[in-house]
Amino acid sequence: MLVLEAKLKGKTEQYALIDEAIRTALFCRNKALRYWMDNEKVNGYDLNKQMAVLAKEFDFASKLGSQARQSGSERAWSAISRFLSTTRSANDNCKKKVSGILGFQNSRSVVIQLSINKLDGNFLHVGNT
Repeated sequence: MLVLEAKLKGKTEQYALIDEAIRTALFCRNKALRYWMDNEKVNGYDLNKQMAVLAKEFDFASKLGSQARQSGSERAWSAISRFLSTTRSANDNCKKKVSGILGFQNSRSVVIQLSINKLDGNFLHVGNT
């Protein structure tokens, strides 16, 4: 997978759309966390499946791509896994002064899927899917 990061210059309306997509991704992450808290024996796969249900339940969530919704649930599962693994050995880690990330990474980002139509020299031609 090719990951591109860019600084964009856009119009106010475009920034508003990006901000809405980020807030929707955070909403998906929080709903995944709530689903895990309310149900026993839930795993990451169950959280991903719940994102399809979320898209049917909330119209604004369905506007966000499935990959972006699942990215929110994967971030929630990653934080849950880190939390569960670190709480078991938190004392040991503190004594050993092991640094690491606990809980959520408060990331204001969203995954947008694009298909690459043509890679031509220094130019990357991208088409929306």
